[in-house]
Amino acid sequence: MPEVTPAGSGDAPVPVPAVDGTLQIRGGVGGLSFQFEELLAGAAALETVARELAAVEAEADLVRRALFPYQSDSYTSGSSAIVAVGEGGQAVGRVRAELERLCREVRASHREYEFAEARNTLLLRIGKTGLGYGPLWGLFGLPPVTVRDVVEDEISLAPARVAELLGLPAAWAPAYGGASGPVGVRGVLRGLASAPGLEFLLPRPVHIAGRETWTEDVDASPAGLLLRAESVGATSGDIEVLSLGAGSQRAWVVIVPGTQDGLPDGTNPFDAAGIAEGLGYDSAETTAAIRQALQDAGAEAGEQVAAVGYSQGGIHAMNLSRDKAFLAQYDLKFVLTAGSPVGGISPEPGIRSLHLEHQQDWVPGADGLANPDTKDRVTVTLTNALDIPPLADFGLGPGHRLVNYAGGASAIAASRDPSLQSSTAALAAVVGAGGAATVTRFSLRREPGPSQRRVPLAPGPRNSREGNPADRAQRPAA
Repeated sequence: MPEVTPAGSGDAPVPVPAVDGTLQIRGGVGGLSFQFEELLAGAAALETVARELAAVEAEADLVRRALFPYQSDSYTSGSSAIVAVGEGGQAVGRVRAELERLCREVRASHREYEFAEARNTLLLRIGKTGLGYGPLWGLFGLPPVTVRDVVEDEISLAPARVAELLGLPAAWAPAYGGASGPVGVRGVLRGLASAPGLEFLLPRPVHIAGRETWTEDVDASPAGLLLRAESVGATSGDIEVLSLGAGSQRAWVVIVPGTQDGLPDGTNPFDAAGIAEGLGYDSAETTAAIRQALQDAGAEAGEQVAAVGYSQGGIHAMNLSRDKAFLAQYDLKFVLTAGSPVGGISPEPGIRSLHLEHQQDWVPGADGLANPDTKDRVTVTLTNALDIPPLADFGLGPGHRLVNYAGGASAIAASRDPSLQSSTAALAAVVGAGGAATVTRFSLRREPGPSQRRVPLAPGPRNSREGNPADRAQRPAA
């Protein structure tokens, strides 16, 4: 459980993530933010009781004063009555004063927590994230700076990093947002997409080009679902829809892969331009295609859905959680992401989410925003040591490899942390324990883009192996 310096100790509190082995946990029912929400709600309730006690105290004093004229009728009994009522009022007053003191301390602690959060954010923003500040960082009572922290900070200040995420020349960025001052990634992406020669970054309609269905046993654990994202990502433009359970217990899982190599005319919705659609335009076209895929797979209105996404796929999966048309048709209960920059996406109330990041993975910080710490949203930062792959397979770095995140998901499933137990239980409540499932693989295609010359895009996060048509031929049809 996170701890802070107690109010009145003289030191500002320093929130510390809960730690379970190589997992650092923020948010959820054990998160500091939710604990303070609960404390503030409790403080408000105590304040109501204190006001009621103050009214009782005032009423007792009125009764005591009303007894004064009768004291002469019977001095002994009259005095005793006056004293008894007075002592009762004083006892009520002591309880009221103690409740008021508790309320003040809770609210003071909350203010100190907010101050500490603001201070920590300020330190990040004034450049204390460089490697040269490593020894000094600890003097501020802060945890070590990670690759993810540095990228998140630089993204929030430098549009050039957005261009880097998309594989564009850095020279494009200053003209579209400037290089100084906090700049929203959404605005930078929209500016880039409207620039001459970069129109292919603008969203275009996405449709279903093909589908195939079969049945198989499915591992519905967080690790099992993330590994399916690797399989889905082996073929360009595919997503997967799983039907689990039956009857009133039926639920659906949508699995969205990471960034892939492009197809001719930019028709792969998960190429690097898909990042621009996800971060700049709320995945509007991709979300519409996912909704159609669920409908074609047989999902009925109001049925429960969980969404799983890796890297870019996590952006699209989280955007489902705030898409009004999607939520009007389906009951999205849970979103699971790995290595995804989703700090700026706020789901509708009641939708749970679990986000996996690695401290040496820069991609989750690519939107320049940390994931909010709320009751329904849990972020797990993996801190395990990484093997450095050969340069040819380095890609976006060892921290971004999906197999590493699948291992982290297995550790999450075994954790005793209350936030993780609550989050994984919420996912299991939707998908069950797995088992026999109907699997439908959809091929999505984006409308062909403009034919003019484009700035070459560097491939973003993707899986290392390509789809094998022979593998598909062996899958039994449903």
